[in-house]
Amino acid sequence: MNDKHDMSWDDIEDPGPPRDRGRGGRSGGPGGGPPGPQFEMPPIKIPQLNPSAILVGVIILLVVWIVPGVFYTVAQDEVGVVTRFGEYVRTTQPGLHYKLPSPIEHVETPTIRKVRAATVGFRQRGSQEQDVPNESLMLTGDENIVDIDLVVQYHIINAKNYLFNVRNQPQAVHDVAETALRGIIGNRPIDDVLTTGKAEIQIQVKEAMQFLLDKYATGIQILNTQLKDVSPPKAVDFAFKDVQSAKEDKDRLINEAKGYRNSIIPEARGKSAQIVAAAEAYREEVINKAQGDAHRFLAQYKEYKKAPEVTKTRIYLETMEEIFPDMNKVIMPDSKNGVLPILPLNKSLNEALSSTSKK
Repeated sequence: MNDKHDMSWDDIEDPGPPRDRGRGGRSGGPGGGPPGPQFEMPPIKIPQLNPSAILVGVIILLVVWIVPGVFYTVAQDEVGVVTRFGEYVRTTQPGLHYKLPSPIEHVETPTIRKVRAATVGFRQRGSQEQDVPNESLMLTGDENIVDIDLVVQYHIINAKNYLFNVRNQPQAVHDVAETALRGIIGNRPIDDVLTTGKAEIQIQVKEAMQFLLDKYATGIQILNTQLKDVSPPKAVDFAFKDVQSAKEDKDRLINEAKGYRNSIIPEARGKSAQIVAAAEAYREEVINKAQGDAHRFLAQYKEYKKAPEVTKTRIYLETMEEIFPDMNKVIMPDSKNGVLPILPLNKSLNEALSSTSKK
């Protein structure tokens, strides 16, 4: 047994060709033990390392690692905010810039010209809107509840303050918007919120938000605030509409009454002014006529004092002419020796003289 084992190890260690082990072996020869291995281990060749090749490889690795972290590009609508070990260093404008490789310096490029939006009272999920009642329901100044949806548009004006002074900037804008809106709605009656006060509320919300954002140096500017939907809560919507309808009817009747009053009063004032003007005209007419009569009487009296008889006769003749305008009147003197014994008042002087001479 020992001889066989020694023979097997000798076969394994023998680098030469396998020997014939006799007839009893696998090769068909007589006698012998199991055959030896039928393969050779391939030699492993270790290349000789060249120092220059090692240096080139190290340089390539450094270039691949450092160059992408050294140069960076800022787009036209962005600014680059560079930090060194987490501390702000500088702000770069659009273009290609250089910085120290990471982790020494790091750069963020927020979009400053992009108009961002924040919503209060609802969330936009694709093309659908999801209501958020715990944000939209607010208490008015007259202790009524109103459902309000607000949209706020803003952009970045200071990238440094935007990145370092506020954490979770969209949530901060949302919280400021909700705070400003609740404070303003809480000081107004519900009728003002639902009707005529919307435009003023939007302006006040924008001013209040900008004041708070500037106070905390957020680097954000509010562009626009819009009350997207203002309505009573759905639970009392029908009752509120009935109340609003009654108020509208009341306002309509009041306006109709005011219109009727506005049409009647000017007409009455016009008529009264017309009556007053007519009375004043009549007064002036009577006064002027009385003054004329007085002046005429004074003039007649002055002539009467000069020649009483002549004046009496003239007044008498004028009075008779006025009393009997359509009658033939003849004046007969008391004495027949006069020049004109008969004076017909309705004829001319020549006719009167001719008729007198014929007689």
